[in-house]
Amino acid sequence: MKPLHTYSVIPKLPKSLHALWDLAQNVWFDWNHDVTGLFSQIDPKLWARSYGNPIAFLNHLPQATLESLARDDFFLERLRSVKHSQDIYLERKSTALPFAYETSQPLVAYFSLEYGLSLCLPIYSGGLGILAGDHLKSASDLNIPLVGVGLAYQQGYFRQYLTGDGWQNERYPDYDFTQMPMELVRDQKQKPVLVNLDLAGQPLLAQIWQVQVGRIRLYLLDTNTPDNPDHLRQITSRLYGGDLEMRIWQEILLGIGGIKALNALGLTPRVIHMNEGHSAFAGLERIRMFMTNDGLSFEAAMELTASTSVFTTHTPVPAGNDRFPAELMQRYFDGYARSLGLAFKVLLALGREDPRNDAEWFCMTVLALRLSRFNNGVSELHGHVSRRMWQKVWPQYPVEDIPIGTVTNGVHIASWVARDIAMLFERYLGGNWKEDPDCTRVWQQAETIPDGELWRAHERLRERVVDYARSRLREQLINRGARHKEVQEAEEVLDPQILTIGFARRFATYKRATLLLADKERFLRMLTDSKRPVQFIFAGKSHPHDNEGKRFMQQLVQFCQQREVRNRLVFLEDYDMEVAEYMVQGCDVWLNTPRRPLEACGTSGMKAIANGVLHVSTLDGWWVEAHQMDSAVGWAIGQGEEYQDSAYQDFVESQILYNLLEKEVIPTFYDRGQTNLPREWIRRMKKCLQLFTPVFTSHRMVADYVKNAYEPAYKNSVSLMEDDFAPAKQLASWRMEIMTKWNALRVTNVQAEVPEVLYVTQPMDIQADVYLNGLSPEDIRVEIYAGPVTVDGSFAQRGTTRMTLTTPLNNGWYRYTGQFTPDAPGRLGFTVRMLPDHKLLLDPHSLGLIHWAQ
Repeated sequence: MKPLHTYSVIPKLPKSLHALWDLAQNVWFDWNHDVTGLFSQIDPKLWARSYGNPIAFLNHLPQATLESLARDDFFLERLRSVKHSQDIYLERKSTALPFAYETSQPLVAYFSLEYGLSLCLPIYSGGLGILAGDHLKSASDLNIPLVGVGLAYQQGYFRQYLTGDGWQNERYPDYDFTQMPMELVRDQKQKPVLVNLDLAGQPLLAQIWQVQVGRIRLYLLDTNTPDNPDHLRQITSRLYGGDLEMRIWQEILLGIGGIKALNALGLTPRVIHMNEGHSAFAGLERIRMFMTNDGLSFEAAMELTASTSVFTTHTPVPAGNDRFPAELMQRYFDGYARSLGLAFKVLLALGREDPRNDAEWFCMTVLALRLSRFNNGVSELHGHVSRRMWQKVWPQYPVEDIPIGTVTNGVHIASWVARDIAMLFERYLGGNWKEDPDCTRVWQQAETIPDGELWRAHERLRERVVDYARSRLREQLINRGARHKEVQEAEEVLDPQILTIGFARRFATYKRATLLLADKERFLRMLTDSKRPVQFIFAGKSHPHDNEGKRFMQQLVQFCQQREVRNRLVFLEDYDMEVAEYMVQGCDVWLNTPRRPLEACGTSGMKAIANGVLHVSTLDGWWVEAHQMDSAVGWAIGQGEEYQDSAYQDFVESQILYNLLEKEVIPTFYDRGQTNLPREWIRRMKKCLQLFTPVFTSHRMVADYVKNAYEPAYKNSVSLMEDDFAPAKQLASWRMEIMTKWNALRVTNVQAEVPEVLYVTQPMDIQADVYLNGLSPEDIRVEIYAGPVTVDGSFAQRGTTRMTLTTPLNNGWYRYTGQFTPDAPGRLGFTVRMLPDHKLLLDPHSLGLIHWAQ
């Protein structure tokens, strides 16, 4: 039987405690130790049971406790102080970044399928979500006018538990949003604001939840309402759950529904940022709205949309990018294509690498690439991998010219630095370390932290993670029904005084969690060494459908359970933000073993280095850039080689890893002087803080997006929308003319005076004749394309120099001249190319049009 009515009962806070609600309802608490300390002081045990959720915590406090606090002058003074800090933070309007403001509207809408903001908001699975959460936090700290859009998952990602033999199982708890720091958005009549969508003739309604993230608002769409049939209520049930149809429903809701939600809320951001291809349908909906609301043609609306869209790709393997078969797309987008004035086949072409291949599935990443003029990978290496991976979208271009750039990821330092370390920063770096953590000058002061203080703080954190691991392991064993003796033995695992290495991440096979097991005898000798002992803490989840990843996990867990090493190896179940926090703060070494080049970036190591934890990793993702800055701070597994034979690669790199641990990492840790301090280890810790922390921060990352994408995209929006969208219409008309006439254009008769010996810095004159087929010279740019060549005659590198029109010839022909000046000796080559050019065209490569000299 169900109740006739349901309602929520909340505690009656005395007037003097009302500020507790303000602190609890803003996720600012997640990166402010004073706030969490205030709540935990009230009832430490209840705070721990509340998983750091201040809303649930307040809702479970006895009324008597609240009345007592209201009479506690010391507590009230502390509450006033913390609330004053929040007020100052929220009221500050200035920003260190030059970014235009217009009224109170957000300028950027950030779309992501998941957000890792806090342990008490379980709407994330791993790195992609944590990155999105850190992006919002840094946007808040930097006062960027940005709003977030996502989905509210009733069951979130799965919770993990292991069987006795180490096999991963999943459970899906139902979360109560009213017990979380989120609030249902209502209109003036206190009715929920709803978004209406159409799924192949099925009406779908979504309500909107708001999460306050410092100064930033995050809006989450939720279909779990009585207005929807049961199967549609499941759309926002689980993150990454269900089949292909469920995935397309979720991505329609995020992209199309997200744009509709912003419109329903009266928000009109000029720029959208698509974090991975999941939200690419947002580009289509923006086109439709520009056509419907502003009377633009499809071509003009597409140019305006692409010129004001940012797309970040995260997945370096084709299989990791969402694709849908044509029949599934037709079911949900046949009518949508007609609303855009397109044949369905033309819409499909927008999501195909080869638009003419009718057998190719529709790819969300390709759609996002085509509907954005600001595309980027998330590390320098990943940018190169992405240009190679998506070269078919721009088939005429060399890899170097594919319009996918790089913005290396970063982490929100204040969210991940341990309180003990943060206190040292306050003392020796000054107050700027948190508000401006990308300031190199501030972080140079890390050298002034006394060795003894830094090491004692780190040792406390190691003791903390060991205690936490013992507690978690004990809980795991009890839940598994283990014998009493096993539970007792869990209290003795690990040693808070010895070298502790952490490995925690998604258990995808390419991350090679079992690389240490390649030579078990050698690994055992390392673990059981009585003079220089070492221990490992592992954690991670495998996707529910990834049985190979689960087998990797099972092998590792079963090895951890062997009696001779069970005190030196621990696997912590249910990897989440809490487990990650303890590990990145308390381990001595962070181990990362992806098979290059399959790690797009990998941000867990960035969180570790911000706590002075040293890094050991293959040269993949962000570690390539860090290692280039200073190769003597952490350790690299190999020299960045890429192998055709993955089994051979695993063998070679496992041996390198063993050698690194045995001959460098372990000896450096145990090399102690008379003061019993590992001076060389501490020197490396300080160097980590000085060099890497100001670079691999989400503040620097967001600043890069502002400078390289948000600001220029905003300016494009202003330019293209002037005079009733006249520039957008003109750009679309120009593009259509270019596309129509382009094939007949030619670059011929390239001539150069090449002496027998050409010296460095000696210029070489080059000329070329160009046929424009009725186009104006202002419509194109002609460039010398030159650089070193390899043995097979292809370019190893390239530079471009723009040529100048010197002589109009007859019948649409023109002569261009230019100079190429070699800046280094060697075997060089050159050619000439022609690209479209327009003052409103952001990147001449974006149209995919090019002619090479014949």
